[in-house]
Amino acid sequence: MATNTASAGRARTTAAAGAKRAAGKTAAATTAAVRTTAAAGARRVVGKTANTATAAATRVAKKARSAADTAAKLSGSASKAGLSALGTASDLGGLVAEVSRNTLAINPLIGLNKRDVASAAGSLLKAVASTPRRASTHLGRYVKELGQVAKGKSELVPDPKDRRFADPAWKSNALYARLMQSYLATQKELSHFIEQSALNKLEKGRAHFFASLITDALAPSNWVLGNPAAVRKIVDTGGDNLVKGLKNLIHDARHNHMLPSMVDATPFKVGETIATSPGQVVLRHEMFELLQFAPTTPQVHARPLVMSPPQVNKYYAIDLTPDKSLVKWATDSGVQLFVVSWRNPTVEHRHWGLDDYVRALDAAVDATCKITGSPDVNMWGTCSGGMTLAAYLAWLAATGKPKVANTTWAVCVLDTEAAIEDSTLGLFNSPATIRAAKARSRRKGFVDGAEMASMFAWLRPNDLIWNYWVNNYLLGNRPPAYDVLAWNADTTRLPGQFHCDLLEMVEKNPYINACTLEVLGVPVDMGQVKLGAYVIAGITDHITPWRACYGTARLFGPETTFVLANAGHLQSMINPPGVPKAFFFSGPAATDDPMAWAEGAQPSKQEGSWWPHWREWIKGKSGELKPAPAKLGSRKYRPLAPAPGTYVMER
Repeated sequence: MATNTASAGRARTTAAAGAKRAAGKTAAATTAAVRTTAAAGARRVVGKTANTATAAATRVAKKARSAADTAAKLSGSASKAGLSALGTASDLGGLVAEVSRNTLAINPLIGLNKRDVASAAGSLLKAVASTPRRASTHLGRYVKELGQVAKGKSELVPDPKDRRFADPAWKSNALYARLMQSYLATQKELSHFIEQSALNKLEKGRAHFFASLITDALAPSNWVLGNPAAVRKIVDTGGDNLVKGLKNLIHDARHNHMLPSMVDATPFKVGETIATSPGQVVLRHEMFELLQFAPTTPQVHARPLVMSPPQVNKYYAIDLTPDKSLVKWATDSGVQLFVVSWRNPTVEHRHWGLDDYVRALDAAVDATCKITGSPDVNMWGTCSGGMTLAAYLAWLAATGKPKVANTTWAVCVLDTEAAIEDSTLGLFNSPATIRAAKARSRRKGFVDGAEMASMFAWLRPNDLIWNYWVNNYLLGNRPPAYDVLAWNADTTRLPGQFHCDLLEMVEKNPYINACTLEVLGVPVDMGQVKLGAYVIAGITDHITPWRACYGTARLFGPETTFVLANAGHLQSMINPPGVPKAFFFSGPAATDDPMAWAEGAQPSKQEGSWWPHWREWIKGKSGELKPAPAKLGSRKYRPLAPAPGTYVMER
């Protein structure tokens, strides 16, 4: 949305004048007026018929952009049922902690379009049309529940973890309680109707998708008079929060793709306040810079570790601050650490594909071996970086090149079918949607990180949009300054060809279905890959579901160590000692069924971070100790620039 300076100025002037007039009123008069307005609004909401509520929901849905998270919630329910022995994941609490579990990380690769949303709406309409008598029954039950709400006799309560209704006013104020219960009644009855409809499983998932989109948008906490915290702040500030909220809205409309900003990134400077571990660029390739980090121990293990981070993010999630730096933890463990820092591609790099990324990893490994004198390396792969690593390992196995001895896999799914089935995008996965996504990539030449971030936000609107809508616009606050979110906002692009190759993996699932994909002219067969593996997953990970990550562990045999942490996607990896309520389970991936593994892993529960557990594993796989090198690089690979390098700075 383009907004010129003059119109913005008039808006600010008008808003400021309104704030001054509001400030001139006495607090008592203002409070009374607000309460009267809120009461009238609440009565109107409660008094609406079901048809009116449906019409309002339809209007909101037309304005919504796309996405929801119902399918993930459904799969989450199944996980909880089987994970009773594991207990519940810790509630990290707070806006920042919640969103850091749902960062961009591995971006949705297929995407959603208007036809997907239309098909979801069609599934909901089909449920009504196919069972009109059942729909009428649910409508009657809904109206009856609204009557109970109006009388103050409803027993509906929100989920204790739903922070939208955490303010005490939702319980103590009768009008707000009725407003909340009206919303909960709508949400509950619509969900029950879909579940009891004659739709098949896929259609039910799509109908839930659309219903969740509507109900999330209609939550009373999203609107000024429906949010008691916002009303209170109007009284306290004389309306100044609305003036600030308008300024935030104008800024986001201009600079953040019409979405509420999630972070104030101004305090964070790469190489100055974050990504500060000492090291050097020892190889600058067209596609990456290879970072060698300075040892922090007098002796180091002979076999080095090379990390392959995701191409969809910059590498420094593992080096945010010293107290939660995986880089520092590795070097403090006596591990010689090398990290690939992928270049942020532009349209001129549209031809880079999976073959090119595999060649790049091979160049990084060769340089590492020559610098350290080791005949082979250990490797670490995360998300899409792990998918690239798997292709590289299959190529090495097929060509008889024993360059990699052991691997660590963090929140990485190699069984793409399992990942899609266990996520919202699985509702819309089809040959047609994949063809459309490939065509967009080829036409544009790359996939923009900001666009992927926007789509991902709409897949989790309560966590990634409406929370910030309230914080930024209704309360007039600045978004939080938090390093994880600053990293997440530092988006990257994907080359068009590589995106198409990833989509082909989704289609063919080559790591499960051997020889369906070729890498550098060689068929991919993970059955030929024989090496040690350590796999990490998160119980509450909605991006790379833990059961799908368990499938990654099974690819490397029953002796593979599988670790399940009580955290979400990014928190599973950034999991330093000292995190409150942290715990994990570990054991060999000796059974096919992940739920059976979970039940059997109950006695292995350990309090705290899994990092010390991994430290012992990686030290045992890294060879003998030797004196730490006095200098980084070598005669052939001379240091070119201090870490974090230059490619990480490219926007």
